[in-house]
Amino acid sequence: MKNTKNHISPPRLAEKLLNWFIKDELAEEVLGDLDEKFYSTLKQHSARKAKRNYWFQVINYMRPFAFKFFKNKNSFNNNAMIKHNFKVSFRQLIKNKGYSFINIFGLAMGIVVAMLIGLWVQDELNYNKYHKNYQQIVQVLRAEDNGEGGISVSNSLTTGMGTLIKESFPDQIESLFMVRSRTQAPVIGNGELKFRQIGVFLQPEGPEALSLEMIYGTTQGLKEKRSILLSESLSAKLFDNENPVGKNVQINSSADLLVGGVYKDLPKNSKFSNATFFSRLSLLLGETPEAFNVWNNYNIDVYIQLANNVDQDHLSALIAEKVKSHYDDWAKESGQTLFLHPMKDWHLRSEWEDGKQVLSSEMKFVRLYGAIGIFVLLLACINFMNLSTARSEKRAKEVGIRKTLGSMRKQLISQFYIESLLYTLAAFLISLLLLKALLPWFNETAGKAIVAPWNIAEFWLFGVAFIIFTALVAGSYPAAYLSSFKPLKALKGGLKFGKSASIPRKVLVVFQFTISIALIIGTITVNNQIQAAKDRPIGYSPKGMITLAPASPNFRNQKELLKKEILNTGMAEAVGFSDYSVTSTFGWNHGFSWEGMDPNYDKSFNTITISNGYADAVDMEFIAGRDFDPNLETDKNAIIINESALKEMNLDNPIGTIVRYNPGWREAKNYTIIGVVKDMIKGSPFQQTDQSVMFLDQEQDYMSYMFIRLNPNVSASQSLPAIEKVYNEILPEAPFDYHFADDDYNRKFEAELRIGSLASFFTLLAILISCLGLFGLSAFVAEQRTKEIGIRKVLGASVINLWKLLSKDFTLLVIISCFVAIPISYNVLQGWLDGYEVKTQLYWWVFAIAGAGAILVTIVTVSFQAIKAAIANPVKSLRSE
Repeated sequence: MKNTKNHISPPRLAEKLLNWFIKDELAEEVLGDLDEKFYSTLKQHSARKAKRNYWFQVINYMRPFAFKFFKNKNSFNNNAMIKHNFKVSFRQLIKNKGYSFINIFGLAMGIVVAMLIGLWVQDELNYNKYHKNYQQIVQVLRAEDNGEGGISVSNSLTTGMGTLIKESFPDQIESLFMVRSRTQAPVIGNGELKFRQIGVFLQPEGPEALSLEMIYGTTQGLKEKRSILLSESLSAKLFDNENPVGKNVQINSSADLLVGGVYKDLPKNSKFSNATFFSRLSLLLGETPEAFNVWNNYNIDVYIQLANNVDQDHLSALIAEKVKSHYDDWAKESGQTLFLHPMKDWHLRSEWEDGKQVLSSEMKFVRLYGAIGIFVLLLACINFMNLSTARSEKRAKEVGIRKTLGSMRKQLISQFYIESLLYTLAAFLISLLLLKALLPWFNETAGKAIVAPWNIAEFWLFGVAFIIFTALVAGSYPAAYLSSFKPLKALKGGLKFGKSASIPRKVLVVFQFTISIALIIGTITVNNQIQAAKDRPIGYSPKGMITLAPASPNFRNQKELLKKEILNTGMAEAVGFSDYSVTSTFGWNHGFSWEGMDPNYDKSFNTITISNGYADAVDMEFIAGRDFDPNLETDKNAIIINESALKEMNLDNPIGTIVRYNPGWREAKNYTIIGVVKDMIKGSPFQQTDQSVMFLDQEQDYMSYMFIRLNPNVSASQSLPAIEKVYNEILPEAPFDYHFADDDYNRKFEAELRIGSLASFFTLLAILISCLGLFGLSAFVAEQRTKEIGIRKVLGASVINLWKLLSKDFTLLVIISCFVAIPISYNVLQGWLDGYEVKTQLYWWVFAIAGAGAILVTIVTVSFQAIKAAIANPVKSLRSE
C-alpha cells in the first residue's frame, strides 16, 4: 500500500513512459506489481533506491512482447490487410486505365529525363578522375598582357621553361613531363595497314604520371628512344589480338617505332581521350639537350605531378619567380607570369577573363542541364500529385463506406499510401526501360560514352529513396485529408471542397507551364544563335573543296608535281598548300610594326604561310589589291592581310604599305602589303575573326596541308577516284585521307547543335508531360461538373458556350504562366548570349510564339474533354445524379 507518511509516490515520468508503450491488457497488472515493489523497497531502503529500481523495472519491460505496437496475435490479420490493400490498389489502377496511363507514363518520362541528365552531370563532374593522380597533377599556364590593356591566359610554354622548372624543384615535384601543344595526327602503319591517328607526343615520364592502365607492357614503355605505346583499339587494328610489344610500327611511312606497351582506351571524360597512341616528344623536337632548352618558341604544354603534401599556391609563386629571371625582353615587356592550374579544374573551370578565372561554358551547361532535369522531374511529380489529389476528392463516399464497415483511419491511410507506391513503382520500372532505349541516342547526341548504371549501388539506393519519397508526397493528401472524413457526412454528400481546394492545383499548373514556356523560348533562341553564326560570311568557299594533310616524308618535295598532275586530270580547278588547315587558329606571332603605328601597340597576329594557288583553292575574296603572282620575284617579300588586320593597323591605303616583321626567332625583314581579303572564319563562328597575315611559301619546308577545289562540272564520285589515282602514284606510302572542308566547318557548331538537340528533346518531353497533366485535370473538371453541364444544356446553352466555360480557366492559367516565364527567360538567355561575341537578339516574336504555342496546345488539350462533355446527353448526366 501507499506510504502516506512520507507522501512519496513512484516517479511520474516512468509511469507515463510505461503507459505509453505497454499493451493495454498488461498495463493494470504491471503497474500494480511495480507499485507493490516500489513501496516494499521504500520501507526497507531509501526513496532514491526505490525510484531507481522502479525505473529499472520499467526499462526492463521495454521488450517486443510488451509493446502495444507489436500485436503478434493479429499479425495474420495485418498481413491479410496489406494484401487486401494491394489488391484494391491494383484494381483501382486497372479500372481507371486512362488516369493510370497519364499518371504512370507522365511520371516515368520525368524520371528518365532526370536519370539521363543526372548521368550526364555525373560524367562531367568526374572528368579526368580516371587518372589516379588526379589530385596531384597540375598544368603550368602563363598570363601576359594582351596588348589591349587586359591579361590573356595561355597553356603554351617553351621547352626551356619546362626544363628549368624540373631542375629547380626536385623535392616538390614527383615528376614533370612536357607535351607537344598542337594536336598531332600522323599515319601509323604496320605493313599495308595504315591509319591516320590522333596521338600525344610527350616525355617518357608522362604515361606513369597519367596512370595508364596497361594491357601489355608497362608505363615505362617509352624509355627507348624510338618507342610508342598503342591504345587497345589501335593495337587491334594493327595487330588483331596479338601482343605487339617488341614489334615495330611505322610513323608517316618513314620512322620505325618499337611498341613498348598497349594501354586501355581512355574514357571520353579524360583530357587525353582522343589519344590513340603516346610517343616520345623527342621524335618531333630532337634528342639533343638544346632542343629542350628553347626559350622563344611557345609550342609545349607542361604538366607536373606534385610530391605529397606540397602546397600548390606556394610552389606556383616559386615557379613564377624562378622563371622570371630567364625571360627575354619580349616576355618581360608583356608582364608574363606563370601559375599552376590543377587537373580537377581543367574541364569545368578552364576559362579566363582578364587573367581571372570565370564560370566556364561547361560548368554553365552542368548547371543549366541540372536545373532542366530537376524542373522536368518536378513537372512529372506535380502532375502525379495533381491528379492524385484531384481523383481523391471523388473517393469521399468510398471513405465513408469503409469507415461505416469498421475500417480504422490507419487502415485507410495505408490504403492510400499503397496506391501511391504502386503507381510510383510502375513509373520507375517503365523509366528503366525508357533509359535503356534512349541511352544510345543520348550518348550520340551528347557526345558521351555513358554506361547504364545497373551495377552501381548508389543508383538503386537513389531509386528506392525516390520511390518512397514520391509515394509519400503524392499519397499524403488523400491519406491525411480524406481519411479524416466523418462517414455520415461523406455518405450524405455534405462535403464541400469549394474553390480553395483547387487553388494548389492551379498554382502547380501555372508552375508547370512556366517551365514549359521557358524551355520553348530557350530552344528557339539556341536555334536562332546557331543560325546567326551560320549566316555569317565565311570569307572563303568550303563547298566543293577537300583538305588533305599527306603524311609522307616526300610530300614537300613532290607537292608541285602532285599539284601539276592533279590539275592535268581536269578534275580540279585549283590546288594550293599551307602550313595550317584553313579552319585552324594556330600560328600567332608578335613583332609587327609599320609607319604610324602606336608605339605602345603590342598585339600578336595570326600568321599563315601559303603557296601560289592557295587563294584560288579556298576561294578567298579580295577587297583590295591582288593575290601572289608566281612570275613576280618581288612577291617573295609581299604579304596579304585580312579585314581585321586592316582595322588593327588603321590603314587608309594599305596597298603598298611597308610592314616590318621581327618575331625574335628569325632575322627581321620588311614586307609590302599587296592585297586585303575578307575575314575568313577560322576559329569559332561565334567569335569575332582575328587579325591575320599571309606570307608566300619560299621553299622553307613549312607546307603541311593541301587544298583541292574540285571541278564543279564533274561529280565528286567521278573526280575523287581520279585524283586519288594520281595521288597514290606520286605518294604511295601515304593514304589518300581527305576531308570535305564544309564538313570541317560544320563541326564547329557541334557543341551548340548538341545544346539545341537536347534542349528540343527536353522541351518536347516537358510539354508532353504538362499536356498529360492538363488532359487529366480537364477530364476531372468535366466529370466534376457533369450535372452543371447537363442543366446548362437543358436551359439552352450551346456547345461553344460550354466549351468556353470549361476551357477559359485553364487558358487563363497558361496566360499567367506566360507573364511569369517571359521575364525569367529573358534575363537567363541574355546572360547566356552575353558569353558569345557573335550573337543573335532576343526577338519579341520568340516570346510571342512560345506563349501562343502554349495557349494553343492548352486549348487543343482541354478541348477534347470540354467538347466531349458538352455534346454528352444531358438526360443521362441528370439521371445519374
